[in-house]
Amino acid sequence: MKKEDRKTARVHELRPLLRNLTIGLSALLLGTTTALGADEPAPLFNVQSGHIVVPANSPLRQRLAVAPVGVQASAHASALPAIVEADPARVIFVVPPLTGRLLSLRVGIGDMVKRGQPLAEIGSPDFGQALSDAAKADDALVLANKALERARAVQNIGANAGKDLEAAEAAQRDAVAEDRRARDRVATLAAGAGIDARTHALELRAPAAGTVTALNAGPGAFLNDPTAPLLVITALDRVFVTAQVPEELLGQFAPGAAVDVTLAAYPGLVLHGKAPRVSPVLEPDTRRAKLRIAFDNADGRLKPNMYATASVAVKAGSGVSVPPSALLMNNDSTTVFVETASWTFERRAVTTGAEDERSVQILSGLKAGDRVITRGGVLLND
Repeated sequence: MKKEDRKTARVHELRPLLRNLTIGLSALLLGTTTALGADEPAPLFNVQSGHIVVPANSPLRQRLAVAPVGVQASAHASALPAIVEADPARVIFVVPPLTGRLLSLRVGIGDMVKRGQPLAEIGSPDFGQALSDAAKADDALVLANKALERARAVQNIGANAGKDLEAAEAAQRDAVAEDRRARDRVATLAAGAGIDARTHALELRAPAAGTVTALNAGPGAFLNDPTAPLLVITALDRVFVTAQVPEELLGQFAPGAAVDVTLAAYPGLVLHGKAPRVSPVLEPDTRRAKLRIAFDNADGRLKPNMYATASVAVKAGSGVSVPPSALLMNNDSTTVFVETASWTFERRAVTTGAEDERSVQILSGLKAGDRVITRGGVLLND
């Protein structure tokens, strides 16, 4: 048999094998594709016309909790963010009465001071000049008084003209006025301070008792700003816990309501107080009003700027409430998912009111009978 005939015969023999192999590979690929398609998970939820539908076979049905909104018709406590503050009427900014160099500092931050206690010593050219002017005016007054006495003596024996006595009296009056002006100048510069008899330096003294809470310069510094405080003295034996009241809750607060205050620094400690009037104005940047509750602080444990939470009893009101876990942020809005049909939900914006650890009052957006997602709503918050 020729070589070409043998080659043709071999091709005919392999052709059925190739056909079977192709069919097998096609079946294998088809089976793999079918298997892969069968392994694709079902969608967790579908979005239809703005509503979210959770299918029957979705695992979300096991993770979402749906419940009717609560009806709120009794007094409750509202938890408000707060901070410890010093009484602004008892914070004293000690400003040097004149410019000059800070020669010495006799107190430090945290020191307790008494009224009249020396705080610092200031050397000032202006004060030195005022002292010099006062000394000159005093000497001039002494001389004017002596000249007036001589003029009167000469006038009494008839050896002096009347105009000479009048001139002496006028000079004495001018000396009295100048002496008073110079003394007033020294008194003004040294208001609330003392004078070192040896150096003529100004001794700055505490205008009231309290604690030094700020210090803005050290010895050797030149005090050239007459409006900048050298230090701050704060009375801390009585402080305020200042809570921030949202605008929508202002109508629910009654003067004298009970307040419980907790502090992050002292877990387990609860301070009991009474709520006075809420501030008559709102803060323009937060739209909240300040509520200050006074507390005795003889032991000093309440320190300004400590974080606190004030739970304030508010008036009874009717409405609905939801657990805090039902609320979700969407851009700048507070929202909930409301069930409109079985396992079908829509997002709805709400306005919140008073809140505590268990519930949040809903002022608008929900009504009694509405059902909302109370757990797991974040899984739909996409």
